[in-house]
This record gives sequence, C-alpha cells and structure tokens, in this order.
Amino acid sequence: MLTTLKTVYSDTRAEDLAWALGREPLPALATLDLELADTKLELRLLGASHQVLLEQEHGSCSETVACIPGSSTPLPLGVSKRVGEWEYEFAARVERLSRGQFAGRAQELLALVAEHPHGLAGVFPGSPHAFTALLAQRHEDSVMWRTWHAYPQEGQLVATRTRVGVRMPLPAML
Repeated sequence: MLTTLKTVYSDTRAEDLAWALGREPLPALATLDLELADTKLELRLLGASHQVLLEQEHGSCSETVACIPGSSTPLPLGVSKRVGEWEYEFAARVERLSRGQFAGRAQELLALVAEHPHGLAGVFPGSPHAFTALLAQRHEDSVMWRTWHAYPQEGQLVATRTRVGVRMPLPAML
C-alpha cells in the first residue's frame, strides 16, 4: 500500500534516527494491520519514521525507529537480544547514493512495497523520493520486516532488517 503522508517532512538526516524497543504506540499517519499465521503485526508510519507492533501468544513487542526527542539510543548497526520468549535481531545500514542512483533506488523500492500485500510506504510532501517504507513476511517460526527511510537531500537511504522468532531451547548436553 502506498500513501502520501499528510505532514511536514520532519526527520531530515539519517543521523537523527534513534532505535527503541518496548515503546508504547506513537501517533501514526498510516497503518497496515496484518495477520501472519498466529502473529498480529501492525506496521505504522510515523511523522518521524516507523513503528512495528507485534502480538502473539508468547507476548508482544514493539520496535520504533524514528527521530525521538530526548532519545539517547542512536540507531545501532546491530542488536541481538532476548525479549520475553523471543529472540530479537535488528540490523541497520546507511547507503550513500548519487542523485541519479537515489531516484532509481527510490522508485524501485516504492514499487516493490506498494504492490506487496504486506507492504506499507508513505511519501512525504515536497519530494517524491522522501519516503518511509516497511515490508513484512513470515518464514517458519519467525516474523521478519525490512524498512527503508529515504533522505534525498543527503543522498542517504537507511535500510533496516528485523527478525523476531521463538527462542529455541538449548540442546541437552550428553
């Protein structure tokens, strides 16, 4: 699903993004509710980037990647931790692209997400290449999502990848 967000483009630099686990739902400009097997997932576009809310029998989890005033946790390159009965893995990278490369990559990603039944993308007013996009899927016992946050004025595209899966018990020692 592709939408034009009705807000001012508020996070203007990749360096302003912060990461947080466990935050309460923030006001969203657009949402997509999904059911992937036994997992409820809500993809949320914020005025300051994205939030994903996950709920299943093992509990709930929220991930926020956004410009959060007063946040002291910058966007990490990677996180791996236990969250209740889940294993949570997060990775982020920043791509630096020329103006032409950026426009092409933006069009490619927006087309991919807009046509996908588990995708949500929002374009910010003022630039067709200023967007946030999310794409979710389920694979075996894991739920995964990827996100892209575009900063055309700097030629930067922040890509994240998250996997949440049920924690597997350690094998018994012989």
